[in-house]
Formats: sequence, C-alpha cells, structure tokens
Amino acid sequence: MPKASDTLWDLAIAEVEKRENPDDDGKRVEVWEKSILFMGNKNGGKTTIILRCLEREEISKPTLALEYTFGRRARRHNTPKDIAHFWELGGGTSLLELIRIPISSNNIRSFAVVLVLDLSKPNELWTTMEKLLQVTRNHVNKILTKLEKTNPEVATEIKQRMWNSLQRDHPDYELIDPFPIPLVIIGSKYDIFHFTSKSEALLLKARVLINHLAFGYDKSKSVSVDHSKPLFIPAGLDSLSQIGPPPASDSDIGKMRANTPLELWKKVFEKTFPPKSFCDLQDTKDPAQDLQYIEYEVDIMRAQKNQELEQYKRNASKSWKEMDLDSD
Repeated sequence: MPKASDTLWDLAIAEVEKRENPDDDGKRVEVWEKSILFMGNKNGGKTTIILRCLEREEISKPTLALEYTFGRRARRHNTPKDIAHFWELGGGTSLLELIRIPISSNNIRSFAVVLVLDLSKPNELWTTMEKLLQVTRNHVNKILTKLEKTNPEVATEIKQRMWNSLQRDHPDYELIDPFPIPLVIIGSKYDIFHFTSKSEALLLKARVLINHLAFGYDKSKSVSVDHSKPLFIPAGLDSLSQIGPPPASDSDIGKMRANTPLELWKKVFEKTFPPKSFCDLQDTKDPAQDLQYIEYEVDIMRAQKNQELEQYKRNASKSWKEMDLDSD
C-alpha cells in the first residue's frame, strides 16, 4: 500500500517490483503493451471512438496533428494492468509524414491501425483511404525489410500472422495482399442514413473490437454481410463472390479498364461519387490560430516575434533596393 510520504520514484520502483514478482499461483504475470494508430477523415469521429473505448466522459476536440493518450486495464483481479497506447492522426491526409512517428521496429509486433472513414463524405472517402493506407503500408514494409536483416524471425512471424485469418482454400487466396499489420476499417456516421439512430449500438461494437486490439479481450463473434444493414465482417470471412459485381451495367463495366476487382470497384465508385483531388483534401488552416490552444503568454511572445520578423523583412527589402540603386 503506497504511503503519503512516498515519492514518485518510490512509486515507480514499487510498480516495477510488482510486475516482476510472481502472482499468487507462482507464475510470472506478463504485462501486455500494445499500440493503435487512429487515422481517417478530418472530423470523422476518431476522438469520440477513443474516448468511448477508454470510458472517458470528455467533450471531443478537433485533433490538429498527432495526439497521444493511453489506457490501462487488468485482465483479472489483483494483477498488473496492461497498457494500450492510443495515437490519433489529425488533419485527414494533410500530415502523412507523421505516420512514421508512432510505428517503429520496437513496437511493430504489437501495433494495429484503425482507419475511420466518414460515410457522410463519399467524395473524400476513397482518396482518403487509399492515401493513408498506402503511406502506412510503405512505412511498415520498410521496417519489415530492415527486420529481415536484423531479426528475421520477428519479420517472418509478423508476415505469417497476417495470413493466419485466411484459409488456404479461400476462393480469393491468390488475389489477396494482406495489410502487413492488423487493420480495422470503421465507417463512421452511419446513423445519418437512418431515421432511428443506431449510433450507440454501433459504438459498442467498435468499442469491443478496439478493446480486443488494445487489451486482448475476446473478439466479437458477430458477423453481418447484409449491405442493407451495418456491415461487420472479420478478416477472411467475406469473398468477392459474396460481395458480387459493382452496381453498373455490363456495357459500362466493359468500358472500364481494370486489372483487379478492387480497381473495378474503385472506378464505379468514383463515377458515382467524383473524388476530390488530394490537394483539395489538404488542411491549410494554421494550427497556431486554433482557439483550443490559446496560451496568453505564449501568444503575446509569438505576436512580438512576428512583428520583429516583419520589421526584419522590411529592412532587408530596403537594403536590397538600395544595393540595386548603387549598382546602377
């Protein structure tokens, strides 16, 4: 039991000793530590999902860049709490270079990605999905390439794990290139399309799924492949034959040049919902002007430095003009 006189250092030492000591059964208790990166459309509901998963009654605020929080849960009574690191990439596709910060060779074995796509913005959906997954896949593959040289057993384990959810006799086995780390895709704001809100039930399903990724809780056994209802499809439990062809006439499909079923679906989707260009999806808002990060002293100093910078620019411009006149 901690004492009032204990320092932060005392508490830290006690926590380490508690984790290293065996439990009541004489077995060492392993502490899990996992990481999840949330990304997707701007204002798509990522923060809300994280807060609900962590059971925090907070008002969600827009995420500007890359934000971090964590959660701790015990698998059973009187055991050390497992730790889950939650990263959230803000700005939609504006800050792709930040994806490499949370994913490293040190945590890749226990890393997962949650892609949250805003169903109310279909013209942004495919471009957002494609760009975010492409950059993440490229970064993860670079890490795996390095691991093949430094720790080939771990690299092989990670690659093999992603095939485990797919049976060898799966009809699309030869067509699939699995994402290199666990990936969950959530379509947010589904309740907008229905007169009665189903958001609570859907958030509960999302929470169960994320708790599985973060803390190893049991997976939901629910499966729903009816497209007239909210879809819930675990990896490996659907197929191209079940999905069927995209909703387009045979003549239209015949005119589309596509090498894979995914390319064909993309062309039909984008014909129905013309995509915004990647440039249009960039967030040009200056984060320094965001009202949720107001700090009086810092803002005063920044304003002063901006004035000094403008004065420097004017003086420098004047000096260059004088030099041009002298050269004449």
